[in-house]
Amino acid sequence: MSNAKQLADLIRAADRVMVFTGAGISTESGIPDFRSPGGVWSKMQPIYFQDFVASRDKRREAWTRVFNRSAGWVGASPNDGHKAIAELVKRGKVTSVVTQNVDNLHQDGGVPDDKVIEIHGNASYAKCLECGMRHELEELRAPWEADEEIVCVNCAGLLKTATISFGQAMPEDKMERASAEAETCDLCIVLGSSLVVYPAAGIPVMAVRGGAKLVIINREPTDLDPYASLVLNAEIGPLMIEVMEELENA
Repeated sequence: MSNAKQLADLIRAADRVMVFTGAGISTESGIPDFRSPGGVWSKMQPIYFQDFVASRDKRREAWTRVFNRSAGWVGASPNDGHKAIAELVKRGKVTSVVTQNVDNLHQDGGVPDDKVIEIHGNASYAKCLECGMRHELEELRAPWEADEEIVCVNCAGLLKTATISFGQAMPEDKMERASAEAETCDLCIVLGSSLVVYPAAGIPVMAVRGGAKLVIINREPTDLDPYASLVLNAEIGPLMIEVMEELENA
């Protein structure tokens, strides 16, 4: 039995599928990952949350990275993996997409925003650290170019991209939603995550403890492989095209 048919059979038999995605799905769209050799953090040091808040120079550096697109986290197009997930959401098979990625590619690929749980935030817009108001990045380009402090129009609080920085608290509401999905799903499909970054990597663990079957698709082995019903070290986009064909032909 082919890899694609095995995965298609598991999806077909499931009622509530949770998809958990990491950098590996987005590298196929040209988005660099964070930690591997040649990744974002091998080229530039992360700016810690407390340093961003305390230092105007650090804030300036962070915004310069945003507007120069130094990190390369936004501006790519969704790939076949993202599109396959969106189709499975549309069919009612996938009830939630929990992602470690900040690139907005699931939404761009067609997954409704309310089905995406971004536990590490989103780099495509900014939020006020005081009142939480959303600000679009292009609205902030002018004050950045003028070397002004970038603050909220509502309360004058500091603005930062809506990503979760090192040293910043995880979003409690999203972690609670992700945990609830993990506890109620009957199949968890991990796509492109090394499953080493916690607390995020604890979400698939919760799914397994709740009785769900686990599928891991990643280029490299992970620590959770022994607990999985199916482990595939494969490219995500081409595999998911095959999986969708199997589901169509059944």
